[in-house]
Amino acid sequence: MRVIHIAPTTFGPTGLYGGGERYPLELARALTKEVECELVTFGREPAIRRTSAGLTIRTLRAAAYWRGHPAHPISPGLFTAVAKADIVHTHHTRSFPSRVAALTSRLQRTSIVTTDHGLRGGNWGGMLQRLFDLFLMVSEYSAKEFGSPTQRTRVIYGGADPERFKPDPTIVREGALFVGRLTPHKGVDYLIEALPADAALRIAGSVGHDAQLPERDYPDLLQRLAKDKSVEFLGPVADADLPSLYRQAAVFVLPSVEVTRYGRSMMPSELLGLAAIEAMASGTPVICSRVGGIAEVVEDSISGFLVEPGDTYELAERISQLLHDRDLAQRMGRRARDLALERFTWRACAERCLAAYESLQKRA
Repeated sequence: MRVIHIAPTTFGPTGLYGGGERYPLELARALTKEVECELVTFGREPAIRRTSAGLTIRTLRAAAYWRGHPAHPISPGLFTAVAKADIVHTHHTRSFPSRVAALTSRLQRTSIVTTDHGLRGGNWGGMLQRLFDLFLMVSEYSAKEFGSPTQRTRVIYGGADPERFKPDPTIVREGALFVGRLTPHKGVDYLIEALPADAALRIAGSVGHDAQLPERDYPDLLQRLAKDKSVEFLGPVADADLPSLYRQAAVFVLPSVEVTRYGRSMMPSELLGLAAIEAMASGTPVICSRVGGIAEVVEDSISGFLVEPGDTYELAERISQLLHDRDLAQRMGRRARDLALERFTWRACAERCLAAYESLQKRA
């Protein structure tokens, strides 16, 4: 079985440090242990490299970007890249490469599956749902939001590498941590407002460059809110440095909102929450907003806390509780790690994905 994964944007310094970029990379890397797998993505210059795990990553040159959007690269090389695949697996269903790959696979009679990561866009009058053989969704919530056909939908979730992301009992945990893009729907402004006076916060993430007015003021707003508090902005932290950040934190916070401070609706919000899963695998208790698919990942009051989005009072209470009750934080951290090992590893995700592939092969 030869599987081609297609992701419109790369994960890392030449692309984006986002969950929608990390997901196809990690899933393809895990699948490589079982099947012949290649990840096709796009950039300014063509390239081919092979990871230590044996995954081939092929970067196609983007001749242009539809509507100037980074998730819509246009590359003639895509037709050749999918030509010899047994299964084509696209990510960001509504992206331009996903649509082109779906049409091409239909013409070639190649099995085509997709995983949606929340990219907005039209459904071609409902035709988009008919182009794919299977929808491999990251949560029950994402399947409901996308409206994928029930009989052709499987929920495979996502994961973390339990060897990279694991606790270190020799490290003294301190303060709160946020990891993610610094965009208004992530709710970092509410987190800074809620931060207790005696607490420290580290923020790892890059600023979104696609913001609309007045949201372009968001980075300045965060700086103003943090002025008299113990807040450290780390910027876009390298992937290799993330595990140590999770291990050092006493609590991880993902305070996403469905409606931003600017009144903009961000539905769907948090289809899964990969950063929360990585924190859990690291033995770090989590505090997350009760939005999207987060409730499918976090056991409220067991592996962490779920709070109402935008409720700074409740958020402050929970942060203070976990920072001052070390026994509670340790119990929750242990349960979070156990839950991640049970359900949310990339190996488990790959096994669910492979079972879906095999069902298509049997049907062919």
